[in-house]
Amino acid sequence: MFTSQGPTFRELTVQALSSIERGYDLLAPKFDHTPFRTPDRFLDAVADTLSPLGPFDVGLDICCGTGAGLRALRPLCRERVTGVDFSAGMLAAAREAAAGAEESATVEWVRADVRALPFRQDFDLAVSFGAFGHFLPSERPGLFAGVHRALRPGGVFAFPIGAPQRFSSPLYWSLLGFDWVMRVRNVLWRPQFVMYYRTFPLQGVRDDLQRAGFTVELHPLEKFGRRADGSPNWRLIVARRAE
Repeated sequence: MFTSQGPTFRELTVQALSSIERGYDLLAPKFDHTPFRTPDRFLDAVADTLSPLGPFDVGLDICCGTGAGLRALRPLCRERVTGVDFSAGMLAAAREAAAGAEESATVEWVRADVRALPFRQDFDLAVSFGAFGHFLPSERPGLFAGVHRALRPGGVFAFPIGAPQRFSSPLYWSLLGFDWVMRVRNVLWRPQFVMYYRTFPLQGVRDDLQRAGFTVELHPLEKFGRRADGSPNWRLIVARRAE
């Protein structure tokens, strides 16, 4: 799962026993060499699906980490993009990576807790990749309300979501096992490290988005195929703030 440039087992253990913020500060220099970094094919699929819904002027990457989401945002946004994260280490890695990229002057970085986003009607498009496992279900309504405030009227909030794993799938049991290990860890150890894979179901997420004031559409990401029943393996949730 990890390249020789990635973190060692000891480094991962130290991260897992830290807080979320401290853990990602420690992991940041090697994060892009782990399987936790969103693959480019997901970023490209999201960008391709969002492109016909534009144009967009100003974009926001929520929980931007080391800045991988900019691969999807930058081609879609004509003026500027902003990455927000609460890990100073991840933002430092993102700045370093963006410094050598084209049009780096259009990128801004903000350190903030995304549960209390410091924006109001500043963006046309917001995206997020692979970060929602860090939020408990009870935190979703506040998170989505903050994104709603950050978007201009007609603005779009988009993120990919996978189909639930079948009961017979080995991955189902792997994710279930991981979540139980994390729950035990958080009972026995402080500070907590919230990261769960099975707390972000489509229907619950859709309901919370609608309660926050969004209209919600589902777009299949055809690049990742379909299940035997014809449903897509991955969808893009496109939540739009009313005009």
